[in-house]
Amino acid sequence: MAVAVTTDQTFEQDTQTGVTLTDFWATWCGPCRMQSPVVEALSEEMGDQVTFNKLDVDANPETAQKFRIMSIPTLLVKKDGKVVDQVVGYHSKEQLKQVLEQYL
Repeated sequence: MAVAVTTDQTFEQDTQTGVTLTDFWATWCGPCRMQSPVVEALSEEMGDQVTFNKLDVDANPETAQKFRIMSIPTLLVKKDGKVVDQVVGYHSKEQLKQVLEQYL
């Protein structure tokens, strides 16, 4: 499963069912560039259980403001449309997998 791109217009729809992880990032953010391949690898492994999205905060400021995203990368975990977890900064695949497994 690939990581889908979500926007201000599609975010709520993209994250309303099941367990979702959204990677809030920006092109100029170094740690975001390190986090991205980790999220992609995790989507390969857990894509049948979790929906993976990424949202560019520069192109989509409304969603970032709504969820008070102050630092990036921030990984927002939702279950059935409700925020259940938020992870700020770079995290390993193992760390993210542990976070997600709590909600499956």
